[in-house]
Amino acid sequence: MTPLPHAAPDCSSLEHPPVTRRRWLGWSLALAASPALPLRAQPGAQPWPSRPLQLIVPWPAGGQTDLTLRVLCEEAAPLLGQPLVVINKPGAAGTHVAPLLKAAEPDGHTIGQVPITVYRHALMNTVPWDPVADLAPIVQVSSVSFGLLVPANSPWKSVHEMIDWAIQHPGELILGSTGVGTTAHLAMEDILLQHNVRYVHVPYKGTADQMLAIAGAQIMAGVNSTGFAPWVDRGQMRLLATFNAARNPRWPDAPTMRELGYPQAVYTSPWGLAAPAGTPPAVVQKLHDAFRTAMFSERHTSALAKYDQALDYLNTRDYRQAVLATVEHEKKLLARMNLLAKPA
Repeated sequence: MTPLPHAAPDCSSLEHPPVTRRRWLGWSLALAASPALPLRAQPGAQPWPSRPLQLIVPWPAGGQTDLTLRVLCEEAAPLLGQPLVVINKPGAAGTHVAPLLKAAEPDGHTIGQVPITVYRHALMNTVPWDPVADLAPIVQVSSVSFGLLVPANSPWKSVHEMIDWAIQHPGELILGSTGVGTTAHLAMEDILLQHNVRYVHVPYKGTADQMLAIAGAQIMAGVNSTGFAPWVDRGQMRLLATFNAARNPRWPDAPTMRELGYPQAVYTSPWGLAAPAGTPPAVVQKLHDAFRTAMFSERHTSALAKYDQALDYLNTRDYRQAVLATVEHEKKLLARMNLLAKPA
């Protein structure tokens, strides 16, 4: 290998010239001016990536998230110089991705789609993995809109009307969500706890069952993600408010909970991509750069829009900070709800 100009003297030499401030400055300038080396896992290894990448998707093939991720992979593959193979591992509420990433080699060739519910699941259950310690966030990609819905014939025209009624009728409000500990459940619980409202929580297995219950007035209200869109468009239910940071352009008349006086009530169930902990920072950076470019492509943004999703980009540092902030917030909320896992 050709030595760098003004390279430092061989440390094995018995005699060394005096190390002056000028000499140190010369070495620093020479290193800064040197051309960047190819991205390699270690000296003598092949440049990364050296083979196709695997993306673990913890949802069934053909679902909304799966389809948009396949478009994202097609856009990112040319930027990485290797194809991306989607590996579907559904089940356990989307949490299979965490132990699989923990067990994978941290070389950047295996990554996964990580919903925020992975972090919540680890707070609510005793599991042999820690998403904060075992996963290396790469980039936040997208999120969804959650809304508070009531039947079309409900007398409530606003969130405050519903809450005022619930305060005056303790334990009589019947409200549904997509399951205990889901984002939909926590989002409304966060608000009702502030008013000490007692109510009946009805968890549903999926969006369709909950939408039928709301439209048929079997329950008084419900919280769900944008699966409610066609029901609202057909006039079968009313959207009182959303949990976004800003109003959703599709429903500009629906205020946000933040506007209504609940500044912390921003719930969008964001998701992103992560690698196994210990993946080299240079590899994480290259993954971030490729997926950031790919996610802003017209094909990908159109795919998200088809399912009422939007880009919610955060870089690696900000994504990790957002995850840590969410974990701390939900840890306190779950403790108040007596849903935290008991210490082993």
